[in-house]
Amino acid sequence: MPRYIHQHYNWPSFTWDDAALLPALSQVRYLQGKISGTMEALGFSARTDAALKALTEDVVKSSEIEGEILNTDQVRSSIARRLGLEIAGLVPSDRNVDGVVEMVLDATQNYHMPLSDERLFGWQSSLFPSGRSGMFKILTNQWRDNEKGPMQVVSGAIGREIVHFEAPDASRLETEMKLFLEWFNHNQPLDPVLKSGIAHLWFVTIHPFDDGNGRIARAIADMQLARADSSAQRYYSMSSQIRKRRKEYYHILETTQKGDLDITNWLEWYLSCLKDAVTATEETLIAILKRVDFWDKHASTALNTRQRTMVNRMQEAFFGSLSSSKWAKMTKCSQDTATRDINDLIEKGILQKSNSGGRSTHYELIW
Repeated sequence: MPRYIHQHYNWPSFTWDDAALLPALSQVRYLQGKISGTMEALGFSARTDAALKALTEDVVKSSEIEGEILNTDQVRSSIARRLGLEIAGLVPSDRNVDGVVEMVLDATQNYHMPLSDERLFGWQSSLFPSGRSGMFKILTNQWRDNEKGPMQVVSGAIGREIVHFEAPDASRLETEMKLFLEWFNHNQPLDPVLKSGIAHLWFVTIHPFDDGNGRIARAIADMQLARADSSAQRYYSMSSQIRKRRKEYYHILETTQKGDLDITNWLEWYLSCLKDAVTATEETLIAILKRVDFWDKHASTALNTRQRTMVNRMQEAFFGSLSSSKWAKMTKCSQDTATRDINDLIEKGILQKSNSGGRSTHYELIW
């Protein structure tokens, strides 16, 4: 009896229960339409803020799923520069951050272009610009080979490893990837959201690269979601929700990959995660509308460049608390100048002293 899904004689002829998926799929499609309509009613600046936030979360959280922590400020800055956005607080970004950003932006901004092996090679090379994953040299710009033995997903200490999954033998990869790419690039009588979930599972099951398969699988899924929305503007982050449900994610993948070709349970989980991602966007909208109202209120308030930059940064969820020393460091000014800037904003009704306490004084925005 086959141990893994790709060993079944009729692989990859997936099946699923349409009736079981219809309620969740209908709700997801409704929420997608609702968010899209709401965004269209907003101004360009608000839509840009929402898209930048979603893309930043997608890059950061997709890497976190694999245990790699990226600097959020660098990711945000890298995305903004590549999209030609004029935003406050840009910082330099290292090549590892730029590589992940390039992959995600190519997938979502160029969603209408065919997916090819050369394009996938480029994505994987951008994830590993040094040709190494940590301390280990890996193959890039080509499919994996058999030199290191079978490609396995394992956990546990050395000598007590647990094998969760073993991918198809490297000798099958040319045929497997040709079949996958032909399917992905052609239309089928299939809802495009379901196709996103199938593409995610199918690619990560083939596991064609030495490393980076999970992040590339999620980029492919995002690319298909952009096709489903017929838009390069991303307002929700699937990877952010998968990160919150990381244990579930690996469990449902393992269960599905050790099962038969009925992938209803995987698609139910995928739709549930997608629903949470779209729903979370409503919270983003509330924050964006708060920013719009804030700047409408202070449209005629005179602010210098440092003040405008820092107020913009304070409106971002990942900023943290503000002190005069933090202001001085981030704006590269003296402590006296920082204090004057802050006191001026207090007089103008933009900042107030925080009641959080502590040894140093902190400030917060008056929304």
